[in-house]
Amino acid sequence: MKHVKWIFVVLLISSLISFVEKDKPTGGLNVGDVAPDFSMSAASHGQPEQSLSRMRGRYVLLSFWACYDAHSRVQNAELSHALQQLTPEAPVEMVSVAFDPYASVFEETVRTDRITAAACFVDTRGNDSGIYRKYRLKRGFTNYLLDERGVIIAKNLSTADLSKYLN
Repeated sequence: MKHVKWIFVVLLISSLISFVEKDKPTGGLNVGDVAPDFSMSAASHGQPEQSLSRMRGRYVLLSFWACYDAHSRVQNAELSHALQQLTPEAPVEMVSVAFDPYASVFEETVRTDRITAAACFVDTRGNDSGIYRKYRLKRGFTNYLLDERGVIIAKNLSTADLSKYLN
């Protein structure tokens, strides 16, 4: 009987611990994390490969999205348009990365949504992309605001949130 009580106590504690672990944020990276570096060629042909680390010294709005994901697509377009309204001296540069299997669909979406193509990239590998894995996007697309050192200072920004950070 004494052993049964101990087994019950161990089971109870382990079940409580498993609930605590499930409450931890697991979707993507978090505020305070350093954004992992990556390199990509711009969607507009003939552009040289660019890396995230080359943008150090400026604030960067990093937006991950896909044409097939309506919420992330709308959010990406709204953020892009909001930044286009700023003066050229604004210290924020947007990097838009789409995970779409077909570059042609991506290019038409960029044109339709009027997104600045120079800072817009497509990764046709989708879930198999190294960037997708580095940024832990399995739980959904998101965006990040990075400071001059590449540290995430905000996540899942709306246009209103972006205005607050820029003011």
